[in-house]
Amino acid sequence: MPNTMLRPKIRVLIVDDSASVRQILTTILNGDPDIEVMASAADPFAAARRLQDEIPDVIILDIEMPRMDGITFLRKIMAQRPIPVIICSTLTEERSDVMFEAFEAGAFDIVPKPRIDTTQALLEASTRMCDAVKAAARARIRPRRPPRMVVEAKLTADAIMPPPVSGRARPTTERLVCIGVSTGGTEALRDVLECLPVKAPAILIVQHMPQGFTAAFAKRLDSLCEIEVREAQDGDAVVQGCAYIAPGGRHMLLQRTGQRYHIAIKDGPPVSRHRPSADVLFRSAAQYAGANALGIIMTGMGDDGARGLLEMHKLGASTRAQDEESCVVFGMPKEAIALGAVDKVVPLAQIPREIMLWQDARQPASTV
Repeated sequence: MPNTMLRPKIRVLIVDDSASVRQILTTILNGDPDIEVMASAADPFAAARRLQDEIPDVIILDIEMPRMDGITFLRKIMAQRPIPVIICSTLTEERSDVMFEAFEAGAFDIVPKPRIDTTQALLEASTRMCDAVKAAARARIRPRRPPRMVVEAKLTADAIMPPPVSGRARPTTERLVCIGVSTGGTEALRDVLECLPVKAPAILIVQHMPQGFTAAFAKRLDSLCEIEVREAQDGDAVVQGCAYIAPGGRHMLLQRTGQRYHIAIKDGPPVSRHRPSADVLFRSAAQYAGANALGIIMTGMGDDGARGLLEMHKLGASTRAQDEESCVVFGMPKEAIALGAVDKVVPLAQIPREIMLWQDARQPASTV
């Protein structure tokens, strides 16, 4: 006898002082069969009254609102009854300190307000928002939702560069680390990079983050870490003791001239629905570094980085994945593990030690 019970939808409360934004978000979310907007509120006080009657699965929260700002309301929520909160705001570099404050106050994710100037922009915004809501719900109660709907073609790293070539020697050079991370990654990266000494290997990082946010993110990490942290620029030399954050909205690739590595920043379509994409970075590391590279995939929803990490693994690189218990969302690591791309699964707190142990080990050049 078929199961006729309906799966409960993810209930969302929208808190934003703009009536038009509330309407757009309601239309986007109610268009997904797994999500329903239970209510919307123009300010935190109205939201607090609504919370007395019903608790949502996820809250979408603006920052600048009358009577009480979103960060203050977020802190009150987390102190009284923690609920996954997604900050939906206009992200600019000038306001980046507020975004970091939101993460530190307990925000699950931050997404830009939807752009509706083109059909493609609205489609991308809809996909990003619905994915964030589903990931937030899963992080609270696992397992909770089925895999996300495919609403557009998902490109592979082939859209940016051809697959890595096997059977060529990759000379031994200085070692480097490539990290792919998404939801939950801002604080996870801080935990890793703060523990690394100045003698740490060069680190290339793809953190899924909107354009205009990564420069300030790198600057913040740089102020906290012994190693240097910067937003990557096209042509940057890759040097020991420095971490390079891929700029939001563009792909970052590793390239080699002789025995020296440098960074290429390229435009192009989203890969695995992301730009920058970990699959693109990992593929370039497989091609140009081989066994001289360590690939690490950390907390994040979706599967970006899984196939690229497998390519690194096949061409001699060492690979690691963050374990489920320490992940905010065990999506990207889970997919990489399932593909057989991971040598070792480790908790977040152990990743800095893995990096330094790997750097100190002796390993011949890759000739696969």
